[in-house]
Amino acid sequence: MEFSQAKKLVTDYIEAYNRFDVTSMLAPLHEDVVFRNTSGDEVNMTTNGKESFRQQAEQAKQYFSQREQRITDWQVADNRVEVLIDYTGVAAIEFPNGLKPGDTLQLQGKSVFQFADGLISSIDDIS
Repeated sequence: MEFSQAKKLVTDYIEAYNRFDVTSMLAPLHEDVVFRNTSGDEVNMTTNGKESFRQQAEQAKQYFSQREQRITDWQVADNRVEVLIDYTGVAAIEFPNGLKPGDTLQLQGKSVFQFADGLISSIDDIS
């Protein structure tokens, strides 16, 4: 896949994420997309397929009143794009780790995207 096409898919996905627009988040995803969230070397969530991803994305909308993923770097290799992310979110609920509504969360991490059939086939969010 051309880098420009991969970059557009990733950018469209992240911009939709920042707008809480689940329908637009799904648009660049393959029907069999695999999503994994990893924190501290431990996979703490996995979805398989677009419908499972949609359900998780809809549920996650309630966690933050504002959220933004900002790409700080792109690395491309064959069928894989890795982006470094600065994440900022404002909590909408109380979290088990002590984060309270209105508190700001800031993280740095990376997301690794892979592609099949001109669409995003897997996303690994790592923080």
